[in-house]
Amino acid sequence: MKGSLYELQHLLDEFIKERDWQKYHRPKNLAMSIAIEAAELMEHFQWCDKDAKEFSQSEKAEIGEEMADVLHYLLRLASVLDIDLYEASKKKIAKNQKRFPVEMAKSMKKSGC
Repeated sequence: MKGSLYELQHLLDEFIKERDWQKYHRPKNLAMSIAIEAAELMEHFQWCDKDAKEFSQSEKAEIGEEMADVLHYLLRLASVLDIDLYEASKKKIAKNQKRFPVEMAKSMKKSGC
């Protein structure tokens, strides 16, 4: 991956500002938009049991667009709430490292499918 979250966030903020869309980007609306776009992403996998290598380039392009939509709304929500996603992600990884030590995680049995 090239670039940074900050660069993408800045591009999106400028895009929104140029169009005077800030008034529509309230936290509730952005959170709902994340869920809506995530549902559109899930549609690509709903009745599909393919491995990653089995997706065509056009399918991957469509999936990539939905992933980008989710990311864009997430970055906008972070911007509106003044949350540094990079730092929040690092803290969450550290928290999960403590919660799931390697040996414990490897010995866990997964239920379900």
